[in-house]
Amino acid sequence: MNIADIDFEPGIRAWIDRIEALAPTLPDLTSADPAVQRIAARELSDLLAVDCTLPIPDGVELDDLVLGGRPARRYRPAGVEGPMPTQLWLHGGGFFAGTIDEVLNDRLSARRALDSGVQIVSLEYRLAPEAHYPAQVTDALGALEALIADAERLGVDPARLGIGGNSAGAAIAASTALHARDAGLELLHVTLEVPPTAMPPVGDSAVDFATGFGLDGVEHIIHLYAGPDGPADAYIAPLDVADLTGLPPHLILVAEYDPLRDSGTQYADRLTAAGVDVEVYFGDGHLHGSPGQTAVSSAAVEFQREHSQRLAAAYRVR
Repeated sequence: MNIADIDFEPGIRAWIDRIEALAPTLPDLTSADPAVQRIAARELSDLLAVDCTLPIPDGVELDDLVLGGRPARRYRPAGVEGPMPTQLWLHGGGFFAGTIDEVLNDRLSARRALDSGVQIVSLEYRLAPEAHYPAQVTDALGALEALIADAERLGVDPARLGIGGNSAGAAIAASTALHARDAGLELLHVTLEVPPTAMPPVGDSAVDFATGFGLDGVEHIIHLYAGPDGPADAYIAPLDVADLTGLPPHLILVAEYDPLRDSGTQYADRLTAAGVDVEVYFGDGHLHGSPGQTAVSSAAVEFQREHSQRLAAAYRVR
């Protein structure tokens, strides 16, 4: 399938056109050095977000924290006192890129905190290849433990603490939920937005959208994440884990034209079979990265609205 032949919503098509215009001006996007490539990827992401993502809304308080030795940023609806339902959020970026400082992540996290009434804490986890799996999971577990240990100061309701992530961050969140279950750390909820639960991706979507849909070269990215000696444990690919029982309820959001779509829907099926409560939101007409383009795409606004409303329900926002 060719991306040029799909009748996308005008805002999504405008975003695609903007990528095609900007990418040739950033030759380091194709660098063989991940450290160089991540700088260019950040520049492209920020240029796109300034044009295509709604700004941070009024009514949100932001502050920077350190959790488990890692930087983090907290987004809290202004004027709210006392403990709040709280989600640890893990950004996307293909395991080797992305940051809490990225314009896209900053804007989406702030707006979701306001719209859902859930305190969002975005974590600066370590990146590959400097750090391989499960370093990222260790960072997330350390942050969760820090949120619990310092709950009163940070305004966290420990009984309504969960985890979520986008893309690579969703894979880390899913792996973290499995490790947390085994460690007896109880989480309220898990949100997986366009998640790579299988490595490599599986299903028809992995074939139909393998080239030209935003995730070319995914096998190389997986190798960077797993490391030269291979993954340290089977939880790197949650879809392949034999025992999925005892996990918290999940919200899984997938995009129609995403190579990872079937990784998400198949994981939802496996969780359901294991007795886990699962909600699936299917983003009709979306690509892997288009749900964040809220300034140009009505479909992205709808995707984010659904995400926030379902988050509020899951975290029992009063």
